[in-house]
Amino acid sequence: MARYLLIESRDPFDNNDVAFYGELACNLVREGNEVTMFLVQNGVLPTRPCGRSQSLTKLAEAGVKVLADEFSLRERGITVNGLIKGVIAAPLDIVVDELASGTKTIWH
Repeated sequence: MARYLLIESRDPFDNNDVAFYGELACNLVREGNEVTMFLVQNGVLPTRPCGRSQSLTKLAEAGVKVLADEFSLRERGITVNGLIKGVIAAPLDIVVDELASGTKTIWH
């Protein structure tokens, strides 16, 4: 079993590649890997209830750990209490820790 950190910085309202990235995360979990999706910059936009939120909920239900950068959330006026089910606010330090531990990382 490998550990993967997928970093999503793109806005799913503006970029259709975001859906592919979610499929990649689910496929990696199905293959028995530990996967964390870390949302930064405009990647945090669907963490509040909206038309694109369901994809994040499905990721969490599939076993992907979904984290949203605290700073990116604050910049966009999204409160921790306003996050959809399955998304956890987290500091950017997590990315540094995962990189240092050798986790396979892909930034999108």
